[in-house]
Amino acid sequence: MKLQQLRYALAVAENGLNITAAAERLHTSQPAVSKQLRALEDELGLKLFIRRGKSLTEITVEGREVIERAAVIMREVENIRRIAKNIQKDNRGVLSIGTTHTQARYVLPPAIAKFRADYPDVSLSMHQGTSEQLADMVEADRVEFVIATGGEALFPNLLRLPCYHWDRVILVPADHPLTQLDRPVTLHDLARYPLVTYVFSERGESSFRRAFEREGLEPDVAFTARDADVIKTYVRLGIGVGVVAAMAVDPEDTALVALDAAGLFPRVTTWIGFRRETVLRDFMYDFIAVFAGHLDPWTVRRLVQAESDEAREEMLGEFLLPRRGAGGKELPFNEF
Repeated sequence: MKLQQLRYALAVAENGLNITAAAERLHTSQPAVSKQLRALEDELGLKLFIRRGKSLTEITVEGREVIERAAVIMREVENIRRIAKNIQKDNRGVLSIGTTHTQARYVLPPAIAKFRADYPDVSLSMHQGTSEQLADMVEADRVEFVIATGGEALFPNLLRLPCYHWDRVILVPADHPLTQLDRPVTLHDLARYPLVTYVFSERGESSFRRAFEREGLEPDVAFTARDADVIKTYVRLGIGVGVVAAMAVDPEDTALVALDAAGLFPRVTTWIGFRRETVLRDFMYDFIAVFAGHLDPWTVRRLVQAESDEAREEMLGEFLLPRRGAGGKELPFNEF
């Protein structure tokens, strides 16, 4: 049995049983992939895939178990390579990050710029998506880091380290009636208007809807989108009242007014996560520190090596996380 054979079988599974797509990913030919799959099956005495003509239609029960273990083996092979690179002080490589539009657009740019200045030989690959899409990227080993919020059930295999808090804000045109209130906006106020906000999670409860339900209210959600800039466009068009992350507010956008929504919805925590068994390259530790200053390399190593989740939670409880506001700017602690 060869590592190459396991790598080919894994690539076929990750590319929807499309041998052509797997071959392109592996920079080889379709016949070469098919040959290696046959050789692996012959050696094991098992059928890993069900075939119809020249096409693969399904993974067998035995094949799924083999592929799951092949994925573990290939991750460990990569870990061994990373150990060697760290010992050699080799700061070249690729860092793949999965994140949401809001993080990519409003929070990550300064961190990316600084990291690139420090590590010009590291290529960054950013993948954007919803929490569900990011979870699928993790399962397919397409990303090494995930920067997201919530979704604990979606990422059971990740070690998630909290980075900062943020609140939602209400966005309305400058002449909207909500701007004339002489008191803070309430959920009862919001329930009177069509709302424009983020796409709701398909695999978990929505804290947005739950906030209204606790007040016995049913929000009128007129429009949802993954992209905060798209949401703001439709708020300007008068489609509804926007509810977005505070980081997505542009202080120079005079067409829209941001109204405080702190306390109306649960405060949200953004985290950075990676597979628990992953050996991090030195530059990966430094990227985490650039993005979240309290997570310096020494601290992250301590958290990774913690004896239990309880011990890790106790360590994390020592940190007072910052809060981010308009434009992704970090707010002083006295503004909590």
